[in-house]
Amino acid sequence: MQPDKNPQKIMNLFNEISTYYDLMNNLISLGTHYIIKYLVIKELEIKPRTIVLDLCCGTGDFTKIMSKLYPRSKIIGLDFSPEMLKISKLKNKNGVFMQGDCTNLPFKNGEIDCITMGFGLRNIQDRQKAIKEIYRVLTDSGKFLQLDFGYHNKVSKIFNFIVPIFAKICRTNPEHYSYLLISKETFPEPDELIKEFESHGFKLVKKCNYLFGAISAQIMQK
Repeated sequence: MQPDKNPQKIMNLFNEISTYYDLMNNLISLGTHYIIKYLVIKELEIKPRTIVLDLCCGTGDFTKIMSKLYPRSKIIGLDFSPEMLKISKLKNKNGVFMQGDCTNLPFKNGEIDCITMGFGLRNIQDRQKAIKEIYRVLTDSGKFLQLDFGYHNKVSKIFNFIVPIFAKICRTNPEHYSYLLISKETFPEPDELIKEFESHGFKLVKKCNYLFGAISAQIMQK
């Protein structure tokens, strides 16, 4: 069964879960998600005066980590959900944020040096259009980092058991996290994603697997 990724429905979902999004991430990942984000962002080795666009920035974890690791870069966070952006701004007092759509980016061709996306591509209805937009706005040789759930292996299945438990403890809407599990199971595995990215002109720089491949990142280059 494919999850409903109607853009308005996705926006409403993330607006509603924004207040407990960080708490659930900490519980579901047993505190490992921030470490994984830190490790994969270090792989980018972003140079000074680089323009970085963090798509689906959510509550601003990627933005916060990059600001600390690469303080001489210009980092822009973009998200569809205004409520998630409010939290991003609280966590990144000096950050630059904007509300926007990944399938229609408000940037010129070749304007961005590096694009990151953590746990966001899975929620976009027209994934191919988003990938095209990412490719369009990147500079020549610009990098694209995509981090999300990875291989549908035994470790990944553990999330299927613990997510409903923590969702119940936190008294969340059960529909919100049932969507998470469905979207996780129907999201392409890393090797499939790499082929998709390559079909749009990207070249693989590095694949990084975490938690025995249950979480995976692909670093691509234009």
